Amino acid sequence: MATYTKLINGLSDLGMHKMQEHLDFYIDLVNKGEKSFSQALEELIEAEQQNNQLRAENACVKTAAFPFIKTMDEFDFSFQPSINKKQLLELNNLGFTDKKENILFVGSSGVGKTHLATSIGITCARSRVSTYFIPFESLITQLKKALLENRLESRLKHFAKYKVLIIDEIGYMPIDSDSANLFFQLIAKRYERNCTIITTNTPFSRWGEIFGSPTLANAVLDRLLHHSQIISIKGPSYRLREKRAFLETQSEEE
Repeated sequence: MATYTKLINGLSDLGMHKMQEHLDFYIDLVNKGEKSFSQALEELIEAEQQNNQLRAENACVKTAAFPFIKTMDEFDFSFQPSINKKQLLELNNLGFTDKKENILFVGSSGVGKTHLATSIGITCARSRVSTYFIPFESLITQLKKALLENRLESRLKHFAKYKVLIIDEIGYMPIDSDSANLFFQLIAKRYERNCTIITTNTPFSRWGEIFGSPTLANAVLDRLLHHSQIISIKGPSYRLREKRAFLETQSEEE
């Protein structure tokens, strides 16, 4: 009993919680002759490794700051027939990360741009590819604050380091020229080094209105569109569909 207690405590001290959790079960199998000692040890180690991998994946997903957890399997491609499903599934295999390709989702509000961008990002994070999600407005706010505090270069390096940076909702609000210049500096740092995933509700031809300068907008787009895949989504809003379904349910209940 003293040896068993020492073993349990040792596993706990080493953080091998899965091995600790299943130890009694495998001791029983070994005593019954249903497993050899080496087989039991191998399976206990495998369970611990799988648990460690899952914990690491979950930590990467948490660090990436996604707004929600949604996967590609949850996306209703039948509702958005304009999307090339094969292309999206291929992107979800993460080949674009090796090619340093950018992905740009373009479409009106509610068509699923953020869902798809997030699902690819989650696959990246679970594959231990450094990933970070940030709304465009929040990104600009952070860069402007860093500029005022004389730590802009440090902040630019922070956002430039991620293998995959997801910038959500470009175009909902125009920005001033200083903000546009800060964004250009970030995109220039990431150009041909890492992958950037963009969602926008504004056609590229109108980005000059967002950035207050067609010249600056073209400079940003030149770097984003070079080595990129563009996913243009033309279809109805998921949010409106869900709202209609809710109202219809309420009407039937009445």
